[in-house]
Amino acid sequence: MPLKASRHTDSQMTLGLIAGMGGLPRIVAEEAKKKGYRVAAFALQPPSDNTIREYADDFHKVNIGHLGKLISLMKKLSVTEAVMAGKVPKSLLYQNKMKLIPDARGAKVLFSLEDRSDDTIMTAIVNELEKEGIKILTTTSFAGENTVPQGVLTKKKPSKEEYADIEFGWLIAKKIGQLDIGQTVVVKKRAVMAIEAIEGTDEAIKRGGSLAGKDAVVIKVSKPNQDMRFDVPVIGIETLHSMRDSKAGVLAVEADKTIIIDIDEFIKEADRAGISVVGISL
Repeated sequence: MPLKASRHTDSQMTLGLIAGMGGLPRIVAEEAKKKGYRVAAFALQPPSDNTIREYADDFHKVNIGHLGKLISLMKKLSVTEAVMAGKVPKSLLYQNKMKLIPDARGAKVLFSLEDRSDDTIMTAIVNELEKEGIKILTTTSFAGENTVPQGVLTKKKPSKEEYADIEFGWLIAKKIGQLDIGQTVVVKKRAVMAIEAIEGTDEAIKRGGSLAGKDAVVIKVSKPNQDMRFDVPVIGIETLHSMRDSKAGVLAVEADKTIIIDIDEFIKEADRAGISVVGISL
């Protein structure tokens, strides 16, 4: 259920919530309210579907390229702390270009980039916000109980063969993360079926699953030296559905650095689908 908007007091801090797709913005808003914050949500257009409006005290739509407008709104609302939450597909840079024309501030940042890797883009945006006195907080500090613990979370445990695939895939996932390509790899019998690139986790699972046939192992990790202010590994129910449809058997994610949206319900559905879910730290 949506939390009711809190009554503003002069001493109450306002948390800026820069919201993309998925359920993570809702989780962050709920946790922020538990911590005593007011929540000012800025729904990025596209891809946000605006459902975060129900959980926020203030709500604004902001074109994804309008960094100057975002900063102006935050300053108007006295926002000095903010969290980035929700998926923003990088493929948007190459699609619907007329919707993504940046304002002057956004253009300045975009054209100053050495490349368009995730870390380069996000670090530049964070630096620009922090120049204006807006501190970006770590996403995991507002994830509540949805951060993955270590160990097997489901009734079904990975087999010895599947654990061997996890160890094999873990090293590869860390390597592609280090290169800022992606964070997910799909493996079967110590052979790589797919690695995540610009298409995202779910599409990589579908691609890898179609090659594996069934019983693929999916490994998702944080990048080496992961900046927990952005691009934190997040798993949602759509990922589980992609695994189920691809007949994949195991999901291994990095413990303490991965968020599963509505983790209790996710695990119940994984049990129903016969999929093992395990938090790993190697």
